[in-house]
Amino acid sequence: MSAPLRLVFAGTPDFAVPCLEACRASGAEVVAVYTQPDRPAGRGRKLTPSPVKQAALAAGVPVEQPESLKSAEAQATLAAYAPDLLVVVAYGLILPRKVLAIPRLGCWNVHASLLPRWRGAAPIQRAILAGDSESGVDLMRMEAGLDTGPVLLEKRTPISRQDTGGSLHDRLAALGAEALAEGLRRTLSGEVLAATPQPDEGVIYAHKLDKAESHIDFSRPAIELERQVHAFDPWPGSDADVAGERLRVWAARALDIAHETAPGSVLHASREGIEIACGEGALRITAVQRAGGKRISAADYLNARPELRQPGTLSPQGRGLR
Repeated sequence: MSAPLRLVFAGTPDFAVPCLEACRASGAEVVAVYTQPDRPAGRGRKLTPSPVKQAALAAGVPVEQPESLKSAEAQATLAAYAPDLLVVVAYGLILPRKVLAIPRLGCWNVHASLLPRWRGAAPIQRAILAGDSESGVDLMRMEAGLDTGPVLLEKRTPISRQDTGGSLHDRLAALGAEALAEGLRRTLSGEVLAATPQPDEGVIYAHKLDKAESHIDFSRPAIELERQVHAFDPWPGSDADVAGERLRVWAARALDIAHETAPGSVLHASREGIEIACGEGALRITAVQRAGGKRISAADYLNARPELRQPGTLSPQGRGLR
């Protein structure tokens, strides 16, 4: 009887946990888990283990947390595990060429986009921001370049207008685990997965999210702001100045309204929401959070600010959902 496939898993956030569980359930032997060092978190800034570390410790799998994989010592530690395969999912560290060469079967990566579109750090949110109608996960064989390797398996999912960064994240995490489980099952059965090179056309980079992007600029088209609110839920969120108060906006809908009102002005406020003039159309805000408060509906917010219910000026075309 042949020895089981020796697998090292490298990942850090919640997104990677279903893939770790898929590895453990595959029949391969997960000999070690690599994850980012513990980081300060919460109000007390207490050192907190990553979700992947917590899952690994609960399963009794050895955990390694190097600051970098560039040193000869870190590479020797990895080599000592004698991995047949290294699976990387949102790990957060660059893998040098020498690391990529250690596993006998190479390194796999689960990436949350349909490559080559949205290579990089924030593919989920960038897809929503761009108004993409579809996303997915690619199981990729890693190369030295950033998300440039050939694709082994792909699974797709539509992006609805109601999707948020959070909802799409969770769906893609599950899809990623499905793709990885299938790849491992087929490999363990003796199959060599076909590797399809990525096309040269259509490469777009998904740059890391920045809190500076969270401000809502009402001079932009309403549909772009709707996508921003959805993409940045739960992080980094979207902040707006509404009638003199800074609010965190958690839910909004673009309206196809013709108006001649200055962007940022309140056009209309009712139990349905607060409609704000934009560069094109209007944004109906339906859920907000005041400073130091909790997420509430726009209707509840208006109970504290009844003056906003005064009717604004609309064009003769009226209001209607886009």
